[in-house]
Amino acid sequence: MTEIMSGEDKAWEIMAGLFPEDVCRRTGAVFDEASRAYRLEVFGTWFSLDPQKKEIRNLAPEGEIFLTRLRYFFLLSALWYMVKATGTGPAGKLIKPSGMPGGDIFFRGTHVLPLDGIAKKYAHDRAGFRERGHAFGGRDAAYGDAAVEFLPFPKIPVTVVLWLADEEWDARADLLFDASALQHLPIDILWSVAMMSVLQFL
Repeated sequence: MTEIMSGEDKAWEIMAGLFPEDVCRRTGAVFDEASRAYRLEVFGTWFSLDPQKKEIRNLAPEGEIFLTRLRYFFLLSALWYMVKATGTGPAGKLIKPSGMPGGDIFFRGTHVLPLDGIAKKYAHDRAGFRERGHAFGGRDAAYGDAAVEFLPFPKIPVTVVLWLADEEWDARADLLFDASALQHLPIDILWSVAMMSVLQFL
C-alpha cells in the first residue's frame, strides 16, 4: 500500500505542474477553468480530478464502483493516464497482453486476470454478458460468441471476448488491448486497467 500511495502522490505532483491545454489534447479530458479541475470519462461515466486538492470524485452514481470496490486499480490508472497518455490514436489492431513487451506480468501469481470468473458466470448467458458490458459504456464487437469494447480511458480501448459453453467445450473469456496501449501507459498500469475491465463483470 505504501508504494501505491507514493505512486499516487507522485502522479498528482506531476499533473499539477502540467499545462491544461496539453493534458486535454493528449488525454481527451476537459479542463474546467472555474474549478481548476479536469473532467475525464472512464468506462462511460465522468469523474472530476482536482490536482490542487488531490481529489477524484465521481460525477454520476455509476462511477461509485471505481472509487470503492475497484479503487485500488482505478486511482493509479487514472492519475498516470493523465500524466503519460500521448496524442496517438487507436491503432485499430487488437493484441493479447501476452503479445506485449512485459506482458508476462499478466500470467504471474496474483496478477493473473480472473477471466475464468467471467467464463463461469456467463457460460450460458450471452445476453447477461452484453447487458453488463453496456452498463459500463461498452459497445458490442464482432468477436467470439459475444464481445464488448470499452473505453476505460479515451485513448485506451479494451475488448473483452466471451465464448459460450457447448457440448464439446467449456466457456472461456479473453481480454484484448488496442496495439497502441503501451504508448499511453506502462505495462504494470495497463494490468490495473485490465483488472478493472474484468472485475466489473464479476
